[in-house]
Amino acid sequence: MHRAYWRSIIVLVAIVVSGWFLFPSFRFYSQPRSAQEDMRSRRNPLVGKILNLGLDLQGGIHLLLELKTAQLADERIETVNEAMDRAIEVIRNRIDQVGLSEPLIVRQGEKWLVVQMPGVKNREQAKDLIGRTALLEFRLVESGALPEGLVAKARELKLGPVELRPGRMPKDIQDLLPPGTELLAGKESNYVLVKSSSEMTGAGIKNARVEMGSDYSGVSPHVAIEFNDEGTKRFADITDANVGRNLAIVLDGVVQSAPVIRSRIPDGHAVIEGQFTSEDAKFLKAVLQAGALPAPLEIVEERTVGASLGDDSIKAGLKAGAIGLGLIFLFMAVYYKWSGMLANAALILNLFFLLAAMAMFHATLTLPGIAGIILTIGMAVDANVLILERIREEVRMGKTPRLAVDQGYEKAFSAIFDGNLTTIIAAVFLFQFGTGPVKGFGISLLLGLLVSMFTAIVVTHTVYELWMMKNQVQKLSV
Repeated sequence: MHRAYWRSIIVLVAIVVSGWFLFPSFRFYSQPRSAQEDMRSRRNPLVGKILNLGLDLQGGIHLLLELKTAQLADERIETVNEAMDRAIEVIRNRIDQVGLSEPLIVRQGEKWLVVQMPGVKNREQAKDLIGRTALLEFRLVESGALPEGLVAKARELKLGPVELRPGRMPKDIQDLLPPGTELLAGKESNYVLVKSSSEMTGAGIKNARVEMGSDYSGVSPHVAIEFNDEGTKRFADITDANVGRNLAIVLDGVVQSAPVIRSRIPDGHAVIEGQFTSEDAKFLKAVLQAGALPAPLEIVEERTVGASLGDDSIKAGLKAGAIGLGLIFLFMAVYYKWSGMLANAALILNLFFLLAAMAMFHATLTLPGIAGIILTIGMAVDANVLILERIREEVRMGKTPRLAVDQGYEKAFSAIFDGNLTTIIAAVFLFQFGTGPVKGFGISLLLGLLVSMFTAIVVTHTVYELWMMKNQVQKLSV
């Protein structure tokens, strides 16, 4: 089979795969904003597959937090670094509970954290979510099946982690609860009926780590816990009195796991199993280790971006992009004729592939990201211009159309590759070491450059080859 057919298959597969990854975004953003917010609050699976918009495009809250290191055991750099890592885990756990999409949580400097929550409107709720003292508890799960009426009512009211708080059950749920119990939300959008009082808190945990394999789980990962002296004694009493029952691990009022107590555990070393994946086990370990903030976080800077401002930014970006593309299309069509029209089609495909790649990698589209996309379109035009000018030179030298095209691509490749490689290196550094808008610009620029090289070198060349194989081309329109 001719190489052009293999290339065409690759291009068609890329188009189909890109459409697969972009369809959820098209379906989600084609709905009214109220419907979008409802899908986010109900944690619709479609939300996890879309191309997310950053703070500057959909509005939200930006916070700069300072860790009060004076309240740590000491202020050595190792202690501060560990405390910062734990604070990031705690905040991420809390934000995940309320279903926010793609929050940005990054360290800035020695003791500061930047937290961006796109789509959040309630400032006080967001500040409470970040600043409150977390509580890790161990609670016994009520024996027997969940009452059907209780679960039906909770689903009818669309209750989740925010509404089902320990000690503050909604009245409609309180009336249906068995005495001495509370209904809490689980990680996987399920409900767990637990005892009202906790058996012990996370203060008794000394260490937690992920291990592979055990007598029960074979090669599956599990989480090993080590308790301090006080925790060892308390945990031994709990396990001795409740063999065969489930013990729920509750962080900030959300049931993270509910393993079965298999036997009395007197030595302060316990194993939590549950057919975990590696990611599940790492998350549970982080929950157990980072149950509470290591020190208070003080909000030193706060900015709120309105959704209307984000809409204006999107409209301005789309307008600028449309005007730029229109002028480029006009120039390419007039100056390079049919070949220019082919380059224009490649530019549209370039944008399609780029947005699909960002959706596939769960990247967040920001306003600087749109600037990066526009820049990559400009560089894609530059690559097409280099190729078309090389083809023109070969035609002027009297070569046949097929040879002129092949020589044009071959001679232009080194210039295109070298020019893009230097920019790709810069984009990698922007993505790796930048934060916030800089990172958004870096990821869109990096993906855009890779995609533009594919469309300029592979896609257009394939179209030329297929066209000349099917037709007796005597003269190129270039």
